[in-house]
This record gives sequence, C-alpha cells and structure tokens, in this order.
Amino acid sequence: MSPHALPEALRQQLTCWRRHLHQHPEISFQEHQTAAFLRAELEGMPGLEVSQPTPTSVLAVLHGEAGPGRTVLLRADIDALPIEEENTFEFRSQNAGAMHACGHDGHAAILLGAAQLLSAARAELTGEVRFIFQHAEETPPGGAEELVFQTPLMDGVDVSLGLHLLSFYPAGVVAVRPGMFMASPDSFQLTIRGRGGHGGMPEQAVDPVAIGAQVVTNLQHVVSRAVSPFEPLVVSVTQFHAGTADNIIPDTARLAATVRVFSPELRGRAPQLLERVVAGICAAHGAEYEFEYLHAYRPVVNTDWVAEEVRQLAAEVVGEDRVIQADMWAAGEDFSAYLEKSEGCFFAVGSGSPEADSQWPHHHPRFTLDESALETGVQMMVAAARHFTRSR
Repeated sequence: MSPHALPEALRQQLTCWRRHLHQHPEISFQEHQTAAFLRAELEGMPGLEVSQPTPTSVLAVLHGEAGPGRTVLLRADIDALPIEEENTFEFRSQNAGAMHACGHDGHAAILLGAAQLLSAARAELTGEVRFIFQHAEETPPGGAEELVFQTPLMDGVDVSLGLHLLSFYPAGVVAVRPGMFMASPDSFQLTIRGRGGHGGMPEQAVDPVAIGAQVVTNLQHVVSRAVSPFEPLVVSVTQFHAGTADNIIPDTARLAATVRVFSPELRGRAPQLLERVVAGICAAHGAEYEFEYLHAYRPVVNTDWVAEEVRQLAAEVVGEDRVIQADMWAAGEDFSAYLEKSEGCFFAVGSGSPEADSQWPHHHPRFTLDESALETGVQMMVAAARHFTRSR
C-alpha cells in the first residue's frame, strides 16, 4: 500500500461529507448552514482551534507538537452557484436554484479530510497549519478579499496552498504550473449614446448600433496590435442590447464584456487601451459614451519554487506519470488574494471520467465529480502541509 493511501473509513467519510454538502448548497455570502456543518465536524477533531473569522467562513488552526516550523495556510472554497441542478442522482441539490456546479463541495470535503489526518498526527507535525473554509469565491469582490485584507488570517503565514478539482483533466491527475496560471476575470460595461431616428432616414440619426458594432470588432485590435503576442489577453463582448423595433434607430446601445488577463502589468493598462478604442470610434461618429471598468480578482501567479516543490510532492503521491504541467486557464479565482500576502501555489486535481459521467464543464447543471479525486486531493494537501511546515 502506498504510504499516502487513506484508510478505508476516511475514504467513505470523504464521500459522505461531499454528498451532504452537495445536497445542501448555499450561494455566496449565504453559506450559514454550510459553515455550521463544517464547524461541527472540525470541533470533533482533536487539537484544532476552530473559529469563524466571518459569519459564513470557518477557520481551524493546528499547532504542530514536534517543534517550530513555518505557518502554512490550506484553503477550500465552500459556496455554490445559482444554478438549477439537472442531475438525477440521490444526493442532488435539495435547495431550489442552488447547486455545487464547480466542485466546491469536493474542496470542502478534501480539506476536512486533511484536517482529520493532520490533527491525528499533530505529535509528528512541525509549525502551524491554518485550514480556511472560505465563503463567496464565486462572487466578486470575493470572500478571499475580505479574509485576507480585513481579518488577521494571513498574519505570519509563510506559504498558502489551494487546489481546484477540474473535470477536463482525468481523475487522479495532478496539474501544477509555476508562474502565471489563471487570469483576472475583469469586465466592462459600455453605454453608447447616439441620436435616434427613422430606420429609413439614417442620415438624420447617430446610430449607436452601427457604432457599437464597430466597437466590438475594433476591440480585437487591442488584442492583436496593441499587446505583445506573447502576453495573453481575451476580450469577449458578451452582451449587446439596443432598440425596440425594426424601423427605429435607437438612442442608445449597451454592451458588456469580459476581459481576461494573466499579467498584472497588462491588467493595469487594459482599461486605458480599451477605452481609447471606444473614445475614438464614438468621437468619429458624433456619439457620446459611458465606460465603466470593473476590476474583479487578480491573476493567479504561483511562486515558482513553491510550485516546483508541489510538483515533486505530486510525483511522490500519485506517480510521475500522473503529474502534468497545467495549461494556463482563463478562468478567475480569488485565491490570488492569498498570494498578495504570502508565497504559494494553486494547483489542480483532475476529477473527470466517463465512468462517473463527470466530464461535464464547470458551471453546467449536469456537473459532478469522480469521487476518487477526493482521495488524491487529501493526499496532496496532507503531503504539502507536512512538507511546507518544516523550516527551510
């Protein structure tokens, strides 16, 4: 048996925890029952100091008894999405309009499992481990922003670690990437104000639809011509609202877009680059505009040495053949807030398999997990906590 293998009783407990959480999802900032459940489970584990730094997050602190060492934070997000579940299995969501469609039920179960194993082995552990069950990852500005910058959670933390179960990697695979891993999921809202008129006499109007169409296409010139081809940038206009009838040129058009950037420096320049295009097109056609840029989460940029040591640990835990370099992923994650205060790494554990019908994309109403990935997640968190709490 692998030294990292979990006891059968814990494997079964992981499934029970995950399915209970899946049945009782709560969306961002409303995770009261979820927090109460997690707190009750943690308070039954020896050696943990359990508290709630916010009304819907839970913190457990474990002091190693084998001597001094580093302080390591392990994080799991716990909120669900406002999605009506379409799965039909017995433990599907019991809360209408809410669903764990991103794997946070699995993340919370994994961290409970890690807390149970590490608390039982505290006599062999050095340093300190903080287990943070974080609220509101799905809703900017996000629960991490509140915990990191408005509570003392990060005081003295040396290394922060988190994982995400990903359905597009096979179950049991561990994917790690040094440096830039995930994008900032910023957005903008644009209102173009023209002058309405008759559709058959466009010369008497300032057409915000035609102007907006030019904005949509010309924004891609920022991607292809104003930014280095070696710096990823995604600008996707996802909403365009205008008009009420087919023979009326409207007064206004409203657009919204998502802007995905991996580089913190480019993220700082993106609003000006995009607004410059909007301003030029509107000025050329005699329209006015209102441009509101909304910053969400920072990019997730892993610390190189931490990522490399996580990769080495993964090779020991699951075998070199099941460790891959993660692709850059243009989704957003507020784990980036923890990396503002400490070095750290956010990595992925595969949870997809045809047998478990778990290859549906994240945020889909049929999303689910191959529950064998829970064991891999616990193995990784425990190995990482043991490793990084040792003094360098």
